[in-house]
Amino acid sequence: MEPLDFVTRSTEELLFFLHRKKTEISCIEQPHRFLTQLRDHDLVPEKLFENVKKKRSREQKEKIVYEVLDWVEKNKPQYIHQFWRCVFEDHILKFYPPLCMLRTKLLDGTFKFDEKHPDVETPEVEEESKGKAEKGKEKNYKRKRSSEDNDDLDPSSASTPSRKKPGKKPSFSSLVKKGDKQEIWKWPIYKTQLPVTCGDKEGTLFRDKLSRGEKCILSQERWFTPNDFEKFAGKEKCKNWKLSICCRNTPLKKLIEEEHLQCPPMEIKKTTCVQKDMKKLFPVSSSESSSEDSEKSAGSVEESDAENFQEQGGREEGTEFRGRVEEEEDRADLSVFQAPFLPITCVSLTGTLYKYRFATGIFGKCIRTEERWFTPEEFVKQEPTLTDGHWMKDILCHGKTLNFLIKKKILCIHLPLCECQNCTIKKEDLMAQNNDDVCFICDSEGDLVCCDECPRAFHSHCHLPAVPEESPGEWICTFCVLRTSQQWLDSRNMSEQEALNAPVSQYRLHCHYLLLCVYREDIQKVFVKDPRQTVPRYSEFISQPMWLDRIKQKLESGEYQTMGAFVSDFQLLFSNCRTFNRIFLFSCSLKDNVFGQMGARLKKIFEEEFKKIFCIG
Repeated sequence: MEPLDFVTRSTEELLFFLHRKKTEISCIEQPHRFLTQLRDHDLVPEKLFENVKKKRSREQKEKIVYEVLDWVEKNKPQYIHQFWRCVFEDHILKFYPPLCMLRTKLLDGTFKFDEKHPDVETPEVEEESKGKAEKGKEKNYKRKRSSEDNDDLDPSSASTPSRKKPGKKPSFSSLVKKGDKQEIWKWPIYKTQLPVTCGDKEGTLFRDKLSRGEKCILSQERWFTPNDFEKFAGKEKCKNWKLSICCRNTPLKKLIEEEHLQCPPMEIKKTTCVQKDMKKLFPVSSSESSSEDSEKSAGSVEESDAENFQEQGGREEGTEFRGRVEEEEDRADLSVFQAPFLPITCVSLTGTLYKYRFATGIFGKCIRTEERWFTPEEFVKQEPTLTDGHWMKDILCHGKTLNFLIKKKILCIHLPLCECQNCTIKKEDLMAQNNDDVCFICDSEGDLVCCDECPRAFHSHCHLPAVPEESPGEWICTFCVLRTSQQWLDSRNMSEQEALNAPVSQYRLHCHYLLLCVYREDIQKVFVKDPRQTVPRYSEFISQPMWLDRIKQKLESGEYQTMGAFVSDFQLLFSNCRTFNRIFLFSCSLKDNVFGQMGARLKKIFEEEFKKIFCIG
């Protein structure tokens, strides 16, 4: 595989990279081999190459190499891909280590192609550039993903839709759009409350409750004080909520200092019991006592300042604080990072990072959201408030940056010449990275059918309806078909009785969706098969058994006429589970009701999903 096959950059971006790195390349030692490589590929005119031979001093060689690179940029822009292909060949990289560093910058996304540079053109050149721009308006210096119009979907079947795979960019809801000011605490809509984050936890801060010293942060339907929210987010080691809790990446400390937020008046606790006893034994004069009081008050202020991390020593304390942070990083609990996949955030975005898929910033789609898989660099670009974000410092996992995870060798960056499946740019391998590597229902590998609308993949027999072995065209799963159909159809709110009386023939898609949800959540496959074949003494306690495969078979054979009959069998399944586990455990004098808890959890999920898809208030 040729080295440049790893560089998926446009012609304009590679020219811009050369323009920025000409001086750096011209400083390489012994440039003769480098220039010979360019000449062998007809990228340097013979006359210019001969001039290099005449130069003796290092300064003269640097100057002529720069002239060669400048000539390539101006006269051979159409061959820029061939130029970098020559530069990044193995025998050249081994001889010139600085070129390896340049290649790494292209691969890991550390070089910013979209940075703005000052306009230094003269008026004459400016006019020429304007003329060229008018002639070539069709050129675009930013890569765009094309999106195609979608054909109509049949909401009654998941296997019939046929539509081209969209390259659309997933949308993430955010009140702040790109280019807007981030000082949202000044906006009228945030007059009473603010969105806040601490580590990977998100919440809403109520200003009036903060000023009164009450529990003021609401997160995951729970109220917290700032200190408790800091502990809830796993940042208790900071011991300073004003720095660890942020609003749009701005610590609350700054908002308090600028009087955008008000804290309750701080109570100064005095611990003077011993001193009072000493006064009784050794009386002091009034002047001495006043001086002692002043010292106490000063001491209490110092304690309160230290408690709230006020700056008491400028740069010295800043240095000490940084030292403490480094020590805390060394003592950080790495056990939370040992799982094969990790929860991550980037300001308002959330996702899951799968370590085995990670390669570099621009290779290896390792971050999964509900919409699709991303490389780290792609994921950061989805956040509208980050105009100059970088994946190493802006993606957080348990409050730590990905750079921290790389330093601790929790994540390993692949080498520039890596040819593994994560680093490849072969079309079939890139397509495979767009979907999960295991079945969404049974969580196992095998021959999978990939949805063209979401990251999910399925075994053909696990999906409902089953996917034909020779399914023509593109394919969309039941989850996406139901979501899309509900967006297109004018779904009105229904009462629970209306939903139960609805005919199954009109809501077969909903039945498939509910069955798939329960199949997926039954991780240990306890409710899939006939319990009489697998559970001892089951028939002694349960006279009318029910299981998921039986419900699936009855649905496919058309035995259900109404949604009520379909739901009734699910209720029977959950009721049997509760009854058997209660009686059986009592007869055996056991207390651990694990399977009963599993049944209760599945019952709750089923009822929530049923109300959601039928819009039951």
